[in-house]
Amino acid sequence: HIDFNKSINYMKYTILKITAIALLLFALLTLFLSSSVIFNLFGIRGKEGNYVPLVVWANFISSILYLAAAYGLFKMKKWSVWLLVISVVILVAAFIGLKLHISEGGLYEVKTLNAMIFRIGLTALLAVASYFLLQNKQLSKNEKI
Repeated sequence: HIDFNKSINYMKYTILKITAIALLLFALLTLFLSSSVIFNLFGIRGKEGNYVPLVVWANFISSILYLAAAYGLFKMKKWSVWLLVISVVILVAAFIGLKLHISEGGLYEVKTLNAMIFRIGLTALLAVASYFLLQNKQLSKNEKI
């Protein structure tokens, strides 16, 4: 016979681990790209065009939060959701700052707007998914499957 609850918990556990891996990869990519612009590594700053420092720093800070949240998800810690929520708040604030920068005639790249919308949406989605995946902390941590 199939234990339905055990199967659901195993599925949630697996999805949580996949989410943590995806978040870790996104964190590393974000950390590399943002720090490359901030510290002008590999000449990336020149290739970025009209970057907005506020956005780059918000992405850098978010990358650190993503790394910590990915660790928290691997360890099935509910505080990881809060790190993602904080990241969403930082990104939304940076997006508002970007819109003000644009409205004042500041230089920017259209790709920055699209990237910020994507990043805010993805981070919010990861926060919501993590919240629901961590509702049952038992998941498979203490079960033999």
